[in-house]
Amino acid sequence: MAVICPVCEAPVLEGDTYCEACGHALGAPACASCGAPAVDAEGYCERCGLRQPTGRDHAEIVLDGGAAAVTDRGLRRSRNEDAMALLWSGEAIVTVVCDGVGSSPRADEASAVAVETASAALARGLPQEEAFDLAGRAVAKLATSVNDAPASTYVAAVVERGRITFGWAGDTRAYWLPAPEQGAAIRHCILLTVDDAVETGEITAWLGADAVDVALHVRTLTPEEPGLLLVCSDGLWRYLDGYAFPSTGTPIEMAREMLRHALDSGGQDNVTIALIPLGVTHG
Repeated sequence: MAVICPVCEAPVLEGDTYCEACGHALGAPACASCGAPAVDAEGYCERCGLRQPTGRDHAEIVLDGGAAAVTDRGLRRSRNEDAMALLWSGEAIVTVVCDGVGSSPRADEASAVAVETASAALARGLPQEEAFDLAGRAVAKLATSVNDAPASTYVAAVVERGRITFGWAGDTRAYWLPAPEQGAAIRHCILLTVDDAVETGEITAWLGADAVDVALHVRTLTPEEPGLLLVCSDGLWRYLDGYAFPSTGTPIEMAREMLRHALDSGGQDNVTIALIPLGVTHG
């Protein structure tokens, strides 16, 4: 039986490592879409062009006590460039959500390193400003030049003893969802952040080697009533106008329902949702 290259279909010899005609590495992993053994080191199929699914395409976190987070690639993006963290640090809950800037190279790497760096810093008890600075330096190190600078938006929150301290840069948001009356839907949400963006939607602040004079916004909130802190990327909040939030279920069930709403509404971007209950039991 003849052996051919899965990319260019030129004949190859058994035992060859590379196709002499096109240079494709023979014995590469099979594509999840077309089945050709043609996936390159970057995770793309050299035959059909599909980026292969990764563990970031969909992930969930649930903490003891109910706080939960979910991230999803959405329906239109080839990969998930959002990243999230949700963890206990002593008696505090730390969450960080970053959205890689799609117009920058390796945006998924930018969001991942920002989340990893900032969440570790906040878990050590460092202030919001210092965690943001460390995350910014980590993202800047990914750049080979200012013309090849991965970038990401940023929002982080620390919830402790009924108080929320959060910081942000860009258009990743935080909301307060007051607990509804029994059986009622949550129709009123309070936006806690202000986007760094112009009227046409372009962001004016981000993490990255090409970011200039970016100052972290910091705010502290002590809610007077029970409710939920919602931290999310624009893959959700672009679909929140007129939305009736789920009012029953655990935080992870509510986050999944919000994700379904975003996907049913078009799922044009990656979606990340973190929900932390304060002074209320959801179940």
